[in-house]
Amino acid sequence: MIHDAALDDLLQKVWDGHRISPDEALRLYHLPLEELGALAHRRRELAKARAYDGRGNQIVTYNIDRNINYTNVCNVYCKFCAFYRVETDPDAYVISFDELDRKIEETLALGGTQILMQGGHHPGLSKQWYLDLLAHIKARFPQINIHGFSPSEFVHFREVFNEPLETIIAEFKAAGLGSIPGGGAEILVDRVRKRISPLKAMSDDWLEVMDTAHRLGLYSSATMMFGHVETLQDRIEHLERLRQQQDKSLRRQAADPRAGCFTAFICWTFQAENTRLRAPTVGAHDYLRTQALGRIYLDNFENVQSSWVTQGPEIGQIALTFGANDLGSIMIEENVVSQAGTTFRMTVADMHRLIRDLGYEPRQRDNWYRLVN
Repeated sequence: MIHDAALDDLLQKVWDGHRISPDEALRLYHLPLEELGALAHRRRELAKARAYDGRGNQIVTYNIDRNINYTNVCNVYCKFCAFYRVETDPDAYVISFDELDRKIEETLALGGTQILMQGGHHPGLSKQWYLDLLAHIKARFPQINIHGFSPSEFVHFREVFNEPLETIIAEFKAAGLGSIPGGGAEILVDRVRKRISPLKAMSDDWLEVMDTAHRLGLYSSATMMFGHVETLQDRIEHLERLRQQQDKSLRRQAADPRAGCFTAFICWTFQAENTRLRAPTVGAHDYLRTQALGRIYLDNFENVQSSWVTQGPEIGQIALTFGANDLGSIMIEENVVSQAGTTFRMTVADMHRLIRDLGYEPRQRDNWYRLVN
């Protein structure tokens, strides 16, 4: 067997916690799966070593929230989406405040601390409708965090309201918006985006929303939906763009502690059923490799969340040994991925069992990864 000194040096570099390049990421991806997982787990330990009073490596977190899709009307017609409807469809809807209140009350009764609120790009809803929605929630349920409106929605708002992003985000924050989900990132490579969602925000738009939100003091998550028409190099470019933005946000935060940044990275695989996108989907093996690579590459992200929603509880559990330190949410309600054929469910008891079976302590957290209990 020929000894590969360059590979040995790269493996040591990763083990020691140093930043890797795109070319190095490409080489790491093709390691034996167990070896890549071990390196990602090492990087998880380095990232969480100081968390929770030094107990971060003994704890796996989860949260309790509910996905509330305030409308399914959308005019960007993404090929990978089975959820959207047009205004004339018989099952098109815009949520009523009474229905919204009922969903939040159920969430609170189950110990939830947050709602994840996203919707289609509805061409007919005014800015005041959104501000009234946020104000209503904060007045009725001041204890709930509103984790809402993905970057692509904000780009849509900019076009419909004809106002700057900064103005819109600031007004939404003042009305009650607490944080922003990373949805709509898909792959941050415009060549890919133009194939799967040509009418949606492009890569620079998505990043501009996150940069503006962080500057205004909001925190957000970062995501990647892969396993469709992208290449491995595209996935790495996506990670590079996230890492660059996090560097920028953390530099700003060092100068002004009121600024925000990315809280976590979450990746999941494209789910093909009932969608118009014809692409070869990928399975658990590729999912674990990509999550592990994300943990290693995103050296400025403290948290990585596993995706049991698309992979199922067992793979979600295994992902906790491939760089993830969080099992996500029990997902009281999920409407988008389930429309594409994926219908896994989880309870708090299930979460605790999966986490304890690996020897970790399960702890509920909020959106900012502060422990709730």
